[in-house]
Amino acid sequence: MQNGIGNNKLATTLRTDKWWIEPLWTGLGFLGFVVYTTWAVFQADHYWWSAGNEGFGGYLSPFYSPLLFIKQGIDGVAPLGHAWFGSWPGWWPKLIPASPAIFILAGPLSFRMTCYYYRKFYYRAYFLSPPACAVAGVPQKEYKGETALLVFQNLHRYTLYIALGFVAVLSYDGFMSLFRGGEFGIGVGSVILLVNPILLAGYAFGCHAFRHLAGGKMDCFSCPDGQQKVRYKLWMGISWLNGKHMFWAWVSMIWVAFADYYVRMVSAGHWIDYSTWGF
Repeated sequence: MQNGIGNNKLATTLRTDKWWIEPLWTGLGFLGFVVYTTWAVFQADHYWWSAGNEGFGGYLSPFYSPLLFIKQGIDGVAPLGHAWFGSWPGWWPKLIPASPAIFILAGPLSFRMTCYYYRKFYYRAYFLSPPACAVAGVPQKEYKGETALLVFQNLHRYTLYIALGFVAVLSYDGFMSLFRGGEFGIGVGSVILLVNPILLAGYAFGCHAFRHLAGGKMDCFSCPDGQQKVRYKLWMGISWLNGKHMFWAWVSMIWVAFADYYVRMVSAGHWIDYSTWGF
């Protein structure tokens, strides 16, 4: 039976449903995230907020964490004591904004761009390879998969460790958001920054690479070995997260952008952060 896959005509198919909706909204949604992220990264300001910069604590945008260097004299930047390596390096080109986010963007981006789910949707939405199941895409003379140009996709198993590192760092940031000038409290921003690493953890710990690491390469789950039983239970839990990988991928991506926007709006004075401090 013909299904359109073998036809060289683009989008040829016998499907009668609106198959094009999913690649359309995923393509536009991710494009919107990329545009906002690029804009936010090059702002280099209003990524930090605290009611007074004394003591520890405050709100830090997840796009700018961890802070490796800090250039002072800009509105909405963190105190110099929060930088891992101190003041902004003098060798930095003047044509490029002194944005701490530039140093760390490649880390989480490398994990998402090599993710199995992200590959699926951007191959379909942007490269039409193919645009949907049983729908003809861009003709290919010889498909080499991820053994040629896209061989870098195989780095996903290693970028997993980068993602887990960011979950730890952002969890620390969430904890620190419960303090303002060293005083414990809770605000709307605290809740947002605490939810952020939880959603990112749901995405990272449900990753196919982490699932394989936990037990995907084992030959026997029913063997009497106690270690294998523990790994089997871990594998089952990860498999549950993995079954909702698309949900975690999108909700964590949207939330991390919202967290940056919230900190930016509060830092710029456009929004009020309602909190328990001051009571």
